[in-house]
Amino acid sequence: MIIIENKQALKQLLDTERSKGKSIGFVPTMGALHAGHASLVEQSIKENDITVVSIFVNPTQFNDKNDLANYPRTLEADAKLLETLGAQIAFAPTAEEMYPEPDNRQFEYSPQTDVMEGPRRPGHFNGVCQIVSKLFYAVEPTRAYFGEKDYQQIAVVRRMVEDLQIPVSIVSCPIVREKSGLAMSSRNTHLTEEERELATNIYRILSYSKFYATNHSVEETKRMVTDMLNALSGLEVEYFEIADGITLQSITSWEQTDNIVGCITVYCGKIPIRLIDNIRYK
Repeated sequence: MIIIENKQALKQLLDTERSKGKSIGFVPTMGALHAGHASLVEQSIKENDITVVSIFVNPTQFNDKNDLANYPRTLEADAKLLETLGAQIAFAPTAEEMYPEPDNRQFEYSPQTDVMEGPRRPGHFNGVCQIVSKLFYAVEPTRAYFGEKDYQQIAVVRRMVEDLQIPVSIVSCPIVREKSGLAMSSRNTHLTEEERELATNIYRILSYSKFYATNHSVEETKRMVTDMLNALSGLEVEYFEIADGITLQSITSWEQTDNIVGCITVYCGKIPIRLIDNIRYK
Protein backbone atom coordinates (compact mmCIF):
# COMPACT_ATOMS: atom_id res chain seq x y z
CA MET A 1 0.00 0.00 0.00
CA ILE A 2 1.16 3.53 -0.72
CA ILE A 3 0.31 6.84 0.93
CA ILE A 4 -0.28 9.76 -1.43
CA GLU A 5 -0.69 13.38 -0.32
CA ASN A 6 -0.92 15.09 -3.71
CA LYS A 7 -4.03 15.14 -5.93
CA GLN A 8 -2.02 15.25 -9.15
CA ALA A 9 0.06 12.22 -8.17
CA LEU A 10 -3.12 10.37 -7.22
CA LYS A 11 -4.75 11.22 -10.55
CA GLN A 12 -1.75 10.04 -12.56
CA LEU A 13 -1.66 6.72 -10.74
CA LEU A 14 -5.39 6.09 -11.00
CA ASP A 15 -5.56 7.17 -14.66
CA THR A 16 -2.98 4.49 -15.41
CA GLU A 17 -5.09 1.86 -13.62
CA ARG A 18 -8.29 3.01 -15.34
CA SER A 19 -6.57 2.77 -18.73
CA LYS A 20 -6.14 -0.94 -17.97
CA GLY A 21 -9.88 -1.26 -17.41
CA LYS A 22 -9.63 -1.50 -13.63
CA SER A 23 -12.47 -0.42 -11.35
CA ILE A 24 -11.81 1.99 -8.49
CA GLY A 25 -13.48 1.64 -5.09
CA PHE A 26 -13.33 4.59 -2.72
CA VAL A 27 -13.87 4.90 1.03
CA PRO A 28 -13.83 8.51 2.29
CA THR A 29 -12.91 8.78 5.99
CA MET A 30 -11.63 11.26 8.53
CA GLY A 31 -9.26 8.69 9.95
CA ALA A 32 -9.17 7.18 13.45
CA LEU A 33 -10.21 4.01 11.68
CA HIS A 34 -12.12 1.25 13.45
CA ALA A 35 -13.94 -1.96 12.55
CA GLY A 36 -16.78 0.01 10.95
CA HIS A 37 -14.38 1.62 8.49
CA ALA A 38 -12.68 -1.75 7.98
CA SER A 39 -15.98 -3.27 6.86
CA LEU A 40 -16.34 -0.57 4.19
CA VAL A 41 -12.79 -1.18 2.97
CA GLU A 42 -13.36 -4.93 2.84
CA GLN A 43 -16.56 -4.44 0.84
CA SER A 44 -14.71 -2.20 -1.61
CA ILE A 45 -11.90 -4.71 -2.01
CA LYS A 46 -14.42 -7.44 -2.84
CA GLU A 47 -16.13 -5.34 -5.50
CA ASN A 48 -13.26 -3.41 -7.12
CA ASP A 49 -9.78 -3.90 -8.55
CA ILE A 50 -8.27 -0.94 -6.70
CA THR A 51 -9.37 0.49 -3.34
CA VAL A 52 -8.53 4.04 -2.30
CA VAL A 53 -9.16 5.24 1.26
CA SER A 54 -8.97 8.94 2.02
CA ILE A 55 -7.88 10.13 5.46
CA PHE A 56 -8.71 13.78 5.89
CA VAL A 57 -10.25 15.68 8.80
CA ASN A 58 -12.32 18.17 6.84
CA PRO A 59 -12.44 21.59 8.52
CA THR A 60 -15.44 22.92 6.59
CA GLN A 61 -17.90 20.42 8.06
CA PHE A 62 -17.19 21.31 11.69
CA ASN A 63 -19.25 24.08 13.23
CA ASP A 64 -17.49 23.59 16.58
CA LYS A 65 -13.78 24.56 16.61
CA ASN A 66 -13.17 22.45 19.72
CA ASP A 67 -14.71 19.41 18.02
CA LEU A 68 -12.33 19.92 15.08
CA ALA A 69 -9.31 20.38 17.34
CA ASN A 70 -10.13 17.31 19.42
CA TYR A 71 -10.96 14.98 16.55
CA PRO A 72 -8.54 12.01 16.80
CA ARG A 73 -5.73 11.92 14.23
CA THR A 74 -3.97 8.55 13.99
CA LEU A 75 -2.48 8.37 10.48
CA GLU A 76 0.28 5.87 11.30
CA ALA A 77 -2.12 3.39 12.90
CA ASP A 78 -4.67 3.97 10.13
CA ALA A 79 -2.09 3.19 7.44
CA LYS A 80 -1.09 -0.05 9.17
CA LEU A 81 -4.71 -1.16 9.37
CA LEU A 82 -5.34 -0.35 5.70
CA GLU A 83 -2.25 -2.29 4.66
CA THR A 84 -3.44 -5.28 6.70
CA LEU A 85 -6.85 -5.12 5.04
CA GLY A 86 -5.35 -5.00 1.55
CA ALA A 87 -6.21 -1.48 0.41
CA GLN A 88 -3.82 -0.27 -2.26
CA ILE A 89 -3.84 3.50 -1.71
CA ALA A 90 -4.29 5.83 1.25
CA PHE A 91 -4.93 9.41 0.17
CA ALA A 92 -3.91 11.68 3.05
CA PRO A 93 -3.84 15.28 1.79
CA THR A 94 -3.24 18.43 3.80
CA ALA A 95 -5.92 21.08 4.21
CA GLU A 96 -3.92 23.29 1.81
CA GLU A 97 -3.98 20.54 -0.81
CA MET A 98 -7.76 20.18 -0.66
CA TYR A 99 -8.50 23.89 -0.14
CA PRO A 100 -5.83 25.90 -1.99
CA GLU A 101 -8.42 28.68 -1.93
CA PRO A 102 -11.71 29.06 -0.06
CA ASP A 103 -14.55 26.90 -1.34
CA ASN A 104 -17.56 29.21 -1.61
CA ARG A 105 -19.90 26.67 -3.19
CA GLN A 106 -23.26 26.35 -1.48
CA PHE A 107 -25.20 23.08 -1.41
CA GLU A 108 -28.84 23.10 -0.39
CA TYR A 109 -30.69 19.80 -0.68
CA SER A 110 -34.10 20.31 0.83
CA PRO A 111 -35.85 18.46 2.39
CA GLN A 112 -32.98 16.18 3.46
CA THR A 113 -30.83 19.00 4.85
CA ASP A 114 -33.72 20.76 6.61
CA VAL A 115 -34.11 18.27 9.46
CA MET A 116 -32.21 16.53 12.25
CA GLU A 117 -28.49 17.38 11.86
CA GLY A 118 -29.19 20.20 9.39
CA PRO A 119 -30.53 22.95 11.69
CA ARG A 120 -28.47 21.75 14.66
CA ARG A 121 -25.13 21.86 12.85
CA PRO A 122 -25.28 24.87 10.53
CA GLY A 123 -23.01 24.46 7.54
CA HIS A 124 -22.20 20.83 8.31
CA PHE A 125 -23.74 19.29 5.22
CA ASN A 126 -22.45 22.08 3.03
CA GLY A 127 -18.97 21.18 4.24
CA VAL A 128 -19.64 17.49 3.66
CA CYS A 129 -20.71 18.17 0.08
CA GLN A 130 -17.70 20.41 -0.51
CA ILE A 131 -15.16 17.79 0.54
CA VAL A 132 -16.92 14.71 -0.82
CA SER A 133 -17.33 16.34 -4.24
CA LYS A 134 -13.65 17.38 -4.19
CA LEU A 135 -12.64 13.83 -3.30
CA PHE A 136 -14.87 12.35 -5.99
CA TYR A 137 -13.28 14.65 -8.58
CA ALA A 138 -9.80 13.66 -7.34
CA VAL A 139 -10.40 9.89 -7.23
CA GLU A 140 -13.07 9.46 -9.94
CA PRO A 141 -14.23 6.22 -8.31
CA THR A 142 -16.46 3.57 -9.81
CA ARG A 143 -18.10 3.02 -6.42
CA ALA A 144 -17.96 4.90 -3.11
CA TYR A 145 -18.75 3.31 0.25
CA PHE A 146 -20.48 4.94 3.22
CA GLY A 147 -21.62 3.53 6.57
CA GLU A 148 -25.32 3.69 7.41
CA LYS A 149 -24.60 5.08 10.88
CA ASP A 150 -24.43 8.46 9.13
CA TYR A 151 -27.82 7.84 7.54
CA GLN A 152 -28.65 11.45 6.78
CA GLN A 153 -25.23 12.04 5.26
CA ILE A 154 -25.78 9.24 2.73
CA ALA A 155 -29.12 10.76 1.71
CA VAL A 156 -27.46 14.15 1.19
CA VAL A 157 -24.50 12.69 -0.75
CA ARG A 158 -26.92 10.87 -3.07
CA ARG A 159 -28.65 14.19 -3.78
CA MET A 160 -25.30 15.86 -4.47
CA VAL A 161 -24.19 13.11 -6.86
CA GLU A 162 -27.46 13.44 -8.75
CA ASP A 163 -27.23 17.24 -8.80
CA LEU A 164 -23.61 17.40 -9.99
CA GLN A 165 -24.06 14.37 -12.25
CA ILE A 166 -20.98 12.64 -10.86
CA PRO A 167 -20.67 9.15 -12.40
CA VAL A 168 -20.25 7.13 -9.20
CA SER A 169 -22.36 4.45 -7.53
CA ILE A 170 -23.03 5.15 -3.84
CA VAL A 171 -22.93 1.95 -1.77
CA SER A 172 -24.39 2.10 1.74
CA CYS A 173 -23.15 -0.51 4.21
CA PRO A 174 -24.73 -1.73 7.48
CA ILE A 175 -23.79 -0.25 10.84
CA VAL A 176 -21.00 -2.16 12.56
CA ARG A 177 -21.50 -2.49 16.30
CA GLU A 178 -19.38 -3.45 19.26
CA LYS A 179 -20.39 -6.66 21.04
CA SER A 180 -22.38 -4.50 23.43
CA GLY A 181 -24.44 -3.08 20.56
CA LEU A 182 -22.84 0.37 20.65
CA ALA A 183 -22.40 1.68 17.12
CA MET A 184 -18.74 1.92 16.14
CA SER A 185 -17.56 5.53 16.06
CA SER A 186 -14.27 7.40 16.26
CA ARG A 187 -15.91 9.45 19.02
CA ASN A 188 -16.21 6.34 21.21
CA THR A 189 -12.52 6.76 22.03
CA HIS A 190 -13.46 9.78 24.15
CA LEU A 191 -15.77 7.71 26.40
CA THR A 192 -14.65 6.24 29.71
CA GLU A 193 -15.39 2.56 30.34
CA GLU A 194 -18.39 3.52 32.47
CA GLU A 195 -19.67 5.87 29.76
CA ARG A 196 -19.26 3.19 27.07
CA GLU A 197 -21.40 0.88 29.18
CA LEU A 198 -23.97 3.64 29.65
CA ALA A 199 -24.02 4.33 25.90
CA THR A 200 -25.04 0.74 25.14
CA ASN A 201 -28.52 1.74 26.30
CA ILE A 202 -29.00 3.72 23.09
CA TYR A 203 -29.14 0.64 20.87
CA ARG A 204 -30.84 -1.46 23.56
CA ILE A 205 -33.75 0.97 23.78
CA LEU A 206 -33.88 1.51 20.01
CA SER A 207 -34.10 -2.27 19.55
CA TYR A 208 -36.88 -2.51 22.12
CA SER A 209 -38.73 0.26 20.31
CA LYS A 210 -39.20 -1.98 17.25
CA PHE A 211 -41.24 -4.36 19.42
CA TYR A 212 -42.99 -1.47 21.19
CA ALA A 213 -43.95 0.07 17.84
CA THR A 214 -46.03 -2.96 16.85
CA ASN A 215 -48.87 -1.82 19.12
CA HIS A 216 -48.11 1.86 19.74
CA SER A 217 -48.29 4.98 17.60
CA VAL A 218 -45.32 6.79 16.10
CA GLU A 219 -45.64 9.58 18.66
CA GLU A 220 -45.88 7.13 21.57
CA THR A 221 -42.80 5.30 20.32
CA LYS A 222 -40.80 8.53 20.01
CA ARG A 223 -41.82 9.56 23.52
CA MET A 224 -40.95 6.15 24.99
CA VAL A 225 -37.43 6.12 23.52
CA THR A 226 -36.72 9.70 24.56
CA ASP A 227 -38.09 9.29 28.09
CA MET A 228 -36.28 6.00 28.74
CA LEU A 229 -32.92 7.39 27.66
CA ASN A 230 -33.32 10.71 29.45
CA ALA A 231 -34.17 8.82 32.64
CA LEU A 232 -30.64 7.42 32.68
CA SER A 233 -28.17 9.73 34.44
CA GLY A 234 -25.44 10.72 31.97
CA LEU A 235 -27.56 10.45 28.82
CA GLU A 236 -29.48 13.30 27.18
CA VAL A 237 -31.37 12.95 23.92
CA GLU A 238 -30.85 15.84 21.52
CA TYR A 239 -33.43 14.50 19.07
CA PHE A 240 -35.14 11.30 18.05
CA GLU A 241 -36.99 11.38 14.75
CA ILE A 242 -38.98 8.64 13.07
CA ALA A 243 -38.92 9.55 9.42
CA ASP A 244 -39.38 8.52 5.82
CA GLY A 245 -36.20 6.73 4.79
CA ILE A 246 -35.83 8.75 1.57
CA THR A 247 -37.06 12.29 2.31
CA LEU A 248 -36.12 12.13 6.03
CA GLN A 249 -39.33 13.97 6.84
CA SER A 250 -41.04 12.99 10.10
CA ILE A 251 -43.98 10.67 9.79
CA THR A 252 -47.10 10.54 11.96
CA SER A 253 -48.37 7.05 11.05
CA TRP A 254 -46.71 3.68 10.48
CA GLU A 255 -48.85 3.31 7.35
CA GLN A 256 -47.52 6.55 5.85
CA THR A 257 -44.60 4.89 4.04
CA ASP A 258 -42.95 1.50 3.53
CA ASN A 259 -39.50 2.94 4.29
CA ILE A 260 -39.17 4.06 7.92
CA VAL A 261 -36.04 4.86 9.90
CA GLY A 262 -35.54 6.14 13.43
CA CYS A 263 -32.57 8.52 13.78
CA ILE A 264 -31.23 9.58 17.16
CA THR A 265 -28.53 11.78 18.65
CA VAL A 266 -27.63 11.41 22.32
CA TYR A 267 -25.11 13.22 24.51
CA CYS A 268 -23.23 10.83 26.78
CA GLY A 269 -20.98 11.45 29.77
CA LYS A 270 -19.74 14.19 32.08
CA ILE A 271 -17.93 15.90 29.22
CA PRO A 272 -20.73 15.17 26.78
CA ILE A 273 -19.82 13.13 23.70
CA ARG A 274 -22.31 13.40 20.86
CA LEU A 275 -23.32 9.94 19.62
CA ILE A 276 -25.59 9.14 16.67
CA ASP A 277 -27.39 5.94 15.77
CA ASN A 278 -30.40 4.75 13.82
CA ILE A 279 -32.68 1.80 13.41
CA ARG A 280 -35.02 0.59 10.69
CA TYR A 281 -38.67 -0.02 11.43
CA LYS A 282 -39.45 -1.18 7.90
